[in-house]
Amino acid sequence: MSYQAPVKDMLFIMRELAGLASVRSLPGFEDATDDTVEAVLNESARFNAEVLAPLNWTGDLQPSSVADGVVTTTPGFRDAFRGFAEAGWQGVQHPAAFGGQNLPKLVATACIEMLNSANLSFALCPLLTDGAIEALLTAGSPEQQQRFIPRMIAGDWTGTMNLTEPQAGSDLSQVRSRAEPQPDGTYRIFGQKIYITYGEHDMAENIVHLVLARTPGAPEGVKGISLFIVPKFLVGDDGSLGARNDVYCASVEHKLGIKASPTAVLLYGDGKFPLASPGGGPAAAGAVGWLVGQENRGLEYMFVMMNAARFAVGMQGVAVAERAYQKAVQYARDRVQSRAVEGSSGPVAIIAHPDVRRMLMTMRALTEGARALGYVAAAAYDAAHASPDADTRKANAAFYEFLVPIVKGFSTEMSLEVTSLGVQVHGGMGFIEETGAAQHYRDARILPIYEGTTAIQANDLIGRKTVRDGGQTVRGVLGRVAQTLAELPEDGELGGIRRRLAEGAQALGDAADYLVSQGKADPRATYAGSVPYLMLCGTVLAGWQMARAALRASQQLAAGADDADFLRAKIGTARFYADHVLSRSLSLRAAIVDGASGTLALEESMF
Repeated sequence: MSYQAPVKDMLFIMRELAGLASVRSLPGFEDATDDTVEAVLNESARFNAEVLAPLNWTGDLQPSSVADGVVTTTPGFRDAFRGFAEAGWQGVQHPAAFGGQNLPKLVATACIEMLNSANLSFALCPLLTDGAIEALLTAGSPEQQQRFIPRMIAGDWTGTMNLTEPQAGSDLSQVRSRAEPQPDGTYRIFGQKIYITYGEHDMAENIVHLVLARTPGAPEGVKGISLFIVPKFLVGDDGSLGARNDVYCASVEHKLGIKASPTAVLLYGDGKFPLASPGGGPAAAGAVGWLVGQENRGLEYMFVMMNAARFAVGMQGVAVAERAYQKAVQYARDRVQSRAVEGSSGPVAIIAHPDVRRMLMTMRALTEGARALGYVAAAAYDAAHASPDADTRKANAAFYEFLVPIVKGFSTEMSLEVTSLGVQVHGGMGFIEETGAAQHYRDARILPIYEGTTAIQANDLIGRKTVRDGGQTVRGVLGRVAQTLAELPEDGELGGIRRRLAEGAQALGDAADYLVSQGKADPRATYAGSVPYLMLCGTVLAGWQMARAALRASQQLAAGADDADFLRAKIGTARFYADHVLSRSLSLRAAIVDGASGTLALEESMF
């Protein structure tokens, strides 16, 4: 079975939970009508099912390769990327002034999910290009924007993010790449960057690298980092491609998963492609780069790209979970094994067995909850950027910024549970590569690591998003949860959901109070509970969205809406989430409030 996008669920979430009608009322988004959005999603679903999903397994068997600095991507990827670009998918959320479609991030998020479900390795190239475009829209000069952004939106060129170096992983204060100013206003870049996704490939004619480096005399630490545009081929004033820049792909990594995505080691200024010096001097080593914005503000600018990437990686978690769920359901329907526990005349499809049903429901509930939370965050981003009201922009910006580490951390950790269950549903066949279940598990494993590990997201959530403002933002979010609790009835199936959500909200409130009180008094105790806190936030807030979905579905059923089975499934899945996932909230609270002493009990020498 290939991938079929869950368009019906996506549209339900966009309309009922994320407020598509409110989003399209924002200036510039008037074209995002129900009919237009549904047409965009259906066409995206068709393209991804027909073009990209069939290449996913191919990419695992025939990954990208490098020879003499030249990367050859998986057979079929180059043509698929050309089709992707020509159809305009790179520009869904970007400004029309640069060739984009100017649709809301909410709509783009659904398209991004489909792209990653269909082919996670392929999707990483557009993902990084989106981030590079956002960074240049924020910090690039008008000339830089006009020179680079339209060609990236058109898919002629792609973008990368160059942060990590061998000695500088997550600690970017250790970046040592250097940028030497030239008389013509350019810089010569020297250094080595590692883990550069699509740092070299054959799918587009140029690659626009955004590179962190230090200028002479720059302050130590993160305050001395600048951001540079360093294209693979130099770009003339008229947009034409010139000489090859002094950037060389030394190798691509051999990875556990996402094998078709070339993760490159790039050498800047190694002398493989020497260039003439300004004024017509002799050719010399050094990659030519252009400063973005002001010197020493590079990390600030790069955070725009990083935040975009972190949100997108969270949606990758949802995407690979959806793909694993679909595969598991199909296998469970087809695989006949053992008699039913209540008795049957012969073996039954394993989907009849209660524990298989439990696993499938866990996969479904976690995926739907994380999807809903991501879409709600995307709608907040749209309001934060497009609302004409300053207070509305400020409130939605705070909500979105609070949710980004949760979307990234919770959704990616969730994907490990879901893809692992996908293997388990397949039984022994799940451990056999030919079924494809193992690929999703392997592909998912990078998601909680790159673009900031789960601990980095959790530390941000505690330090910047909870303790710094005394818990004001999280209390505001819990206030919105309380509004939903007030809408839910106290009895029946929705009453059961209400009780679990109330328990989860109380647990989250208790944990936030504890962290705020401990924040400065005992930082080690505070941060010992950082990941449990992130998971508690994700568990409760995704559960909040599931409760809202159940309430809307119940109201539609009462009004005689069509597609009763879909609506009843929304309620049933929300009830399962409440009993099996929201119930985890109490143990997560205990790990945060009472667990620090155990986490820090052993001296380093005892390990």
